[in-house]
Amino acid sequence: MRSLTSLPLLFALLADAATLPFHVHSPNSFLQSRQSSTSTNGTIPVGNTQNSFYYSNITLGGRTISVMLDTGSSDLWVTGSVPSTTNTGKSVTLSYAVGQAKGNINTATFQFGGYTVNDQAFLLVTDTSSFSTNIHAEGYDGLLGLGPNTGSSIYKELDNASGNSPMNRIFQNNASNTNNYITLLLNRQNDPASTNVTGQFTIGEIVPGYEAISNMPQVAIEKVYKLTDQDQHWQVLTDKDKGIIGPDGQPIQADSIVPKAPDGQLVAVFDSGYTLPQVPRDVSDAIYGRVQGAEWSAAYGAWLIPCGQLVNITINIGGNAYPVHPLDASSSDFGVTFANGGTACLGTFQPVTSAFSLLGEYDMILGMAFLRNTYTLINFGSMVSSGSTTAPAYAQLLSTTNWDQAVQDFIAVRQGGQNQIGAAQYALLPAGQEQHSPESAAEKKAHYEEEVLSRWPYILAGCIVFVVLVVGLCVWRCCKRRRARRARAAAQAGASTGGGGGAGRRGGRRVCAAARVAEYGGSGDDACEPRV
Repeated sequence: MRSLTSLPLLFALLADAATLPFHVHSPNSFLQSRQSSTSTNGTIPVGNTQNSFYYSNITLGGRTISVMLDTGSSDLWVTGSVPSTTNTGKSVTLSYAVGQAKGNINTATFQFGGYTVNDQAFLLVTDTSSFSTNIHAEGYDGLLGLGPNTGSSIYKELDNASGNSPMNRIFQNNASNTNNYITLLLNRQNDPASTNVTGQFTIGEIVPGYEAISNMPQVAIEKVYKLTDQDQHWQVLTDKDKGIIGPDGQPIQADSIVPKAPDGQLVAVFDSGYTLPQVPRDVSDAIYGRVQGAEWSAAYGAWLIPCGQLVNITINIGGNAYPVHPLDASSSDFGVTFANGGTACLGTFQPVTSAFSLLGEYDMILGMAFLRNTYTLINFGSMVSSGSTTAPAYAQLLSTTNWDQAVQDFIAVRQGGQNQIGAAQYALLPAGQEQHSPESAAEKKAHYEEEVLSRWPYILAGCIVFVVLVVGLCVWRCCKRRRARRARAAAQAGASTGGGGGAGRRGGRRVCAAARVAEYGGSGDDACEPRV
């Protein structure tokens, strides 16, 4: 995920993160099993590097390239050479927390999932040394952004339809097809029940066997303000007052930072480019802070817990419950250890820090560790630029986690096949003994800034109202003074034609008194002598 601001002249904000600050262990043997780009029954296979990167193959300029599938961004970029490409002469830099993807914008023929797009704009990246990992060794040589077209930096730079994102171009070129949606099914490695499940991606089709997703509620995509639509993501509201159910079976209460969010609901982004879900710090603490032996790791910015600890989390969206597999609630893939050197597992629901929304547009990011538990459909709707539909964008989710089976999987993988879930060492601590992770000074500052920046529409509206009132007051005063001057002029004219007698003086006195009342708001009792 890459979050950019659309208000560079108003706010000096930094681009947000899309990667982890630590390395994922990925055996080289797995890298040799990259999926073919050939689709079967309309589906596109999705490769998996240790549950941390999901990729598929595209063809660009005749070259087959493995790219990460990222619903949290909207640009296509690749490394290496691309045959039959045209350089537009324009460049873009996409900034991440641990590196940058920068280069020139090129165009070439793009093929994906049976669709062909001529002259597709993409970023040709020549240097990836700023990234913390060797992306080729992790299984991919680029990134395919699947987010809304308004979030594309290439589109903004070219400033015309030729810069539209690949998905937008596909839907735009097939206007007669109303199935402007994508679906994503992610598999889980090291899960006994997932050995025969492969990841799948589709465009305008349903993966066979998952047709029930069509009957799931269509959850509206929450829109950001038009002025900041470059930060638009696939984001939805959680259920009211029970959006997140914690390990104790009770709802975790958290206030939204999004000004437009209804009370008791959080705004969640679906982001397949984020390994660890990013949640408010209080939510992360409520999930892991009562685990016996839990340690907060400042180095990893996450909780460390015993690997045998089953953590029960459920996300409620659209009136449906989506349980998180316990193998996704904590991870053994990162090789982390406790302070005493003992083996630990990483709590995957990490406090949101670098991806914190300074403009207050979302509360949390539901990354891979959540998306592995759903079959996800995203309908672009009216978010297709120059598209033919005016229907709103929406998401549908179908739960793929059977909790009873998930518990058995956890026992087999983390507890050596011996059910120890009810052991005293794995009982949650009382609520009064919950640990809380420290909030850094930078994080506190970000929260203060968000309280101001997220309310910029209201501040702007207030400033406009103030200016209108001041201008209106000035106009009213000017008009009032003009009427007063006219009244004095009339009084003087009447006095000069009054003949000099007492009647003239009395008439002049009355007119002059009226003029003073009009100009100063007096009672009119004070007399004044007209000129004769």
